[in-house]
Amino acid sequence: MKNTTTVLSGAILLLLTAPGLHAAGEHPMGFFVTSVGIGNGANLGGLEGGDAHCAKLAEAAGAGDRTWVAYLSTQSEDGQTRGISARDRIGIGPWYNAHGELIASDLDELHIAPNIFKRTALDENGNLVKGRGDKPNEHDILTGTKEDGTAYFPWEEGDHTCSNWTSSADGEGSAQVGHHDRHGGGNTSWNSTHASRGCSQANLQSTGGAGFLYCFAAD
Repeated sequence: MKNTTTVLSGAILLLLTAPGLHAAGEHPMGFFVTSVGIGNGANLGGLEGGDAHCAKLAEAAGAGDRTWVAYLSTQSEDGQTRGISARDRIGIGPWYNAHGELIASDLDELHIAPNIFKRTALDENGNLVKGRGDKPNEHDILTGTKEDGTAYFPWEEGDHTCSNWTSSADGEGSAQVGHHDRHGGGNTSWNSTHASRGCSQANLQSTGGAGFLYCFAAD
C-alpha cells in the first residue's frame, strides 16, 4: 500500500511540474498563434476561412470546446461604411496562452499593453513561434488591422486585407501584419507593424511571414 501511494504521489508531482502544464480548467487557453498557415498566401477564404483554420487547430490541440475566431479586420466593399474590426470579433477576455499565462484581461489591455512577446505568443501546442533571428523568420502575423484593433476607413488608401482575405495575387494588394515577437518594422506593434509586399505565399515569406494568424476564444 505504501509503495502504491508513493508511486501515485510521484506521478501527480510529475504532472504538476511538467513544462507547459497547468491545473486543468484553471486558465483554459484563449489565445494562440497558428502553428501553420493555410498555405495559399493571404487567401484564407475570407473571415470564415480564417475562423475555421483557428477552430481546426484548436480542436487538434484539445481546445475545440470554445468559439475560436481569427484576429482579422476587413475593409469596406461599398467605399462608404467601415469594414469589420478585429477587436469586435474576439470577445471581451481575459485570454490566456497554452501555458496558462495571462495575455490580456480585456480589450483595452490587449490594445495598450498586452503580454504578447515571443516568449508568450505561443502556438496552439504551447510551442514558440519563430521570430527575428530564427531561420526562417516567421514573425509577420496577418491582421489587416490598425493598432487599436479597428478596420481601416474607406478613405485610407490601399488594400490592407488582400481583398478581404480572398486574394493570393503576386505583387497585387497587400496585408497589414503585426510582429508576435515585437521586433522590427520600425515599431513594436504586435498587430500593425507594416504591409506585406503582396498577397501570395512567396510575398508573405519575403518579409518574414508564413501566413500565420492570431486566434482568440470569443466566449
